Amino acid sequence: MTDERLMLVGSATVFVVSDIAASIAYYRDVLGFAVTFEYGQPLSYACLCRDEVALHLLAAAGTKRLPGHGGLCVFVRDVDQLYAELCRRGARPVNQPQDRDYEMRDFDVLDADGNQVTFGMGVSGTE
Repeated sequence: MTDERLMLVGSATVFVVSDIAASIAYYRDVLGFAVTFEYGQPLSYACLCRDEVALHLLAAAGTKRLPGHGGLCVFVRDVDQLYAELCRRGARPVNQPQDRDYEMRDFDVLDADGNQVTFGMGVSGTE
């Protein structure tokens, strides 16, 4: 039996970005995330959320980690509808939704630093 007090209850990917203001604008205006928290003067950290997905941004000036090495896979209910929405909002995905042999239908977008977000949904019977 699992001890409820020890249960993991959430997570957030942290992307290191070279221009935090521009990255916030991209994730907000193009990918549809809402800014829920900002920290620092000058701004050095932000939390953005869309539905049940949280994404944090960390200014490269505040860490030894390099920008552009992050990756996040977001599971969605309708990948084709999301693809169309993001394209209307100005996203330039690196590929189109496609059924993959690993039983996912997905597509990828990159931010200005090269952090990759994959949006996908499970499919059965892929070839």
